[in-house]
Amino acid sequence: MVHYQPIDRTLAALADPTRRAIVERLSQGNASISELAKPLGITLTGVKKHVQVLENAQIVSTRKVGRRRECELGPRRLEDVEQWIDEYRLAVEQRLDRFGQFLQKRS
Repeated sequence: MVHYQPIDRTLAALADPTRRAIVERLSQGNASISELAKPLGITLTGVKKHVQVLENAQIVSTRKVGRRRECELGPRRLEDVEQWIDEYRLAVEQRLDRFGQFLQKRS
C-alpha cells in the first residue's frame, strides 16, 4: 500500500471547516491570530491550535511581529493534493476511454 503522508496531513488539516475558513481568509492577505479569531467567534487559543495544525501541514506559516503572531499562506500550499487529484483524474479518464472503446466495439 502506498503511503501519502504529506497528502494525508494536508487533507486532515483541511477537513475542519474552521481551518478551511482560516485558509480562505489568508488567501485575501496576511492576518494576525486576533484578526482570524474575530469573525470565527472562537478564542485566541482555539485559533492558535487550528493555525498550528495548518502550519504542521505547511499550508500556513507564522512569524512573530512585535507582540503579534502574523499568519500567511505557507510554502507548500496545495500542490501535492492538486498533483494527486490530477493523477487520479487521468486514471479515471483513461478507464472511461477504454470503456467507451469497448462499448463502440460491441455496437
